[in-house]
Amino acid sequence: MNQYTFDLIAQHRPEVLERVLRVIRLRGFTVTNMDMTLVESQVQLKITVKSDRTFDLLVNQLAKLPDVIEIN
Repeated sequence: MNQYTFDLIAQHRPEVLERVLRVIRLRGFTVTNMDMTLVESQVQLKITVKSDRTFDLLVNQLAKLPDVIEIN
């Protein structure tokens, strides 16, 4: 299995974390580590996932979420 780490910045809304985790799960990835920081009106997430699937698949789906600002 491949392991990937990425940073995600999103608007701070009650449902953002749930939506991000749902996309990760539905695309066949497993979260192995997650760090979340709240900075003013934004949520900064550092997430490590593992999967045999292509990482681009996950990034493309996360970018479609309305509250996601940036993915690195």
